[in-house]
Amino acid sequence: MTDNNTTETALSSDATQVRAQKLAILRDKIGDVYPAHFHRTMSNAELAEKYKNLEADVETQDIVTVAGRVYSSRNSGMFMDIHDASGKVQIFSHKDTTPQEARDLLPLVDIGDIIGITGVVRRTKRGELTINAQSITMLTKSLLPMPEKWHGLSDVELRYRKRHLDIMTNEESKLRFQQRSRIVSGIRRFMENDGFMEVETPMLHSVYGGATAEPFKTHHNTLKLDMYLRIAPELFLKRTLVSGLTDKVFEINRNFRNEGVSTRHNPEFTMMECYWAYADYEDIMDLVERMFSTLAMTIHGTTEVKFQDKELSFKGPFKRVPMPDAVKEATGIDFLAMKTDEEARTAAKAAGFAVEKDWTWGECLAFIFEEKVEGTLIQPSHVTHFPKDISPFAKEVPGEPRLVERFETYCNAWELGNAFSELNDPEEQRKRMVEQLEQAHARGEKEKQLDDEFLDAIDQGMPPAGGLGIGVDRLVMLLTDSPSIRDVILFPARRAKAD
Repeated sequence: MTDNNTTETALSSDATQVRAQKLAILRDKIGDVYPAHFHRTMSNAELAEKYKNLEADVETQDIVTVAGRVYSSRNSGMFMDIHDASGKVQIFSHKDTTPQEARDLLPLVDIGDIIGITGVVRRTKRGELTINAQSITMLTKSLLPMPEKWHGLSDVELRYRKRHLDIMTNEESKLRFQQRSRIVSGIRRFMENDGFMEVETPMLHSVYGGATAEPFKTHHNTLKLDMYLRIAPELFLKRTLVSGLTDKVFEINRNFRNEGVSTRHNPEFTMMECYWAYADYEDIMDLVERMFSTLAMTIHGTTEVKFQDKELSFKGPFKRVPMPDAVKEATGIDFLAMKTDEEARTAAKAAGFAVEKDWTWGECLAFIFEEKVEGTLIQPSHVTHFPKDISPFAKEVPGEPRLVERFETYCNAWELGNAFSELNDPEEQRKRMVEQLEQAHARGEKEKQLDDEFLDAIDQGMPPAGGLGIGVDRLVMLLTDSPSIRDVILFPARRAKAD
C-alpha cells in the first residue's frame, strides 16, 4: 500500500518525513489537526444496515456524518475507503459534489489518517454504498505508514509486539479478539444464568497458594511487605463460601505464574474459577458440558467445531473415564491391582517407563497417563479418579482411598479444566497443607508459608462443594481455531526488544 497523494510543496522522499511535513502544512492550514470534538451520526455498520435495501445508482437526500481510518485512496483521493471498528464505507470527493475547501485537504490525507466525513448517501452503479463528501475533517494525522493491508504483518513476533497493526491490517485477528470478547461475556452470562454470583478477590497476596506454581514477587512500600501476584483465587473464593454470602460463587480472573512460555502457556492468563456449595464433581462435569456446548453455539451456531485439521464435538455428554482404567486400556498395566509403591514402580519400569526411585503409586500412574493417554484425548473428555498423591485438596473416592473425586477436562490433548469435590474437613485440610508446605521447603521454596487466615476460615466450617477452574485462553484457542495462546491474548508476554 502506498500513498499516491502529493502537494504543491516539495516533500521528502522518506514516507515518515512526508507525513511530518504534511502535518506541519495542516497545522498552518486548518489549525487543530487532532480536534477533541467530532460527533458522527452513525457507525459504518449502522449506515450499511440502514441503507441495505438502497438500489444501485440511487442517490438519497439523506445527509450523514461518519468517521474512520483511511485504508485506501484512489484517483488522487477522489475515492477513499474509510474503516471504523464496525466496517467500511466508500467516500467520493468530486468537484460537482465537494467544495473546493474540502478537496484542498485531499493531497494532505494519507493512508492511515483518521477523518470525518459529512455528506449525502448514495449507491453507485456497481452497488457500492458511498457518501458524496460535502465536508472533510482531519481528526488524526498518522505519522507512520501502515503495513501493506492485504498481507498484514508477515513477521509473527512483530504481530504480537505491535498488535494494533496486526488487528488494523488482519481481519482474522480482529475477528478472533471480537470472538474472545463474546466467549468471555458468554461465560459470565452462563454462570449468572445458572445462579452463580460473581465476586472480585485480591490479585496481591501476602501468602501465595491455591495452586503449585512459582509466583511473581513484588513489594508494598507503605505496608513494608513483600507480596505476590495471584497464582490462583481458590482460597479467597472458598472463604466466600464459608461466609454464606452465596452458595454459588465465581470469578473470571487474571492469574500470574512465573514459569515457562509455550504455545499453550503465558505467564499471565485468564481463568474462570467457581465453587458450588452442596454440589460435587459430577455436578461440575455437567456444568462444564453445558457451558462448552453453549459457547460453541454462541460462536459457531453449532456444537461441531473445526480446529486445524480436526472436527471437535462439544455436544454433551462428554466421554468420562477413570484414570486407572484409561492407563490399563492403553498399556495393560492394572494399577488398581497393585498394593504398594514398589509394585507400581516395578510394573512401570517393566513396561519401559523411566520412573524415579522414590515415586509413589499415584505418581507412577499419573506419569504413565501423561505419557500414553493424554495425547489421545482429542474429543472433549473428562478424566476422573485422580491419585490422591497428586491431588491433596480433593475428597477421597468412597471405597478407594488412593483415588479422589477429581476430574480434568481434555480436548485436542490439552487440559482445559480441573475440578474437585472439595476437601472441607478442617483437620485434614490443615494436615495436607502442612505436608504440602514441607514438600515446598524441601524443594527450596523457603518463602512458601502456611495460609493461617484460610485455615481459620475453614475451621469456621465450609459446606461441601464442587470446585472448578477453566483455562479461558485455551478454550478461546479451540473455539477460534488458533494454534498458539499468543494469538488469543491481546498483548502477550514477549522477550525484551533487541537493541
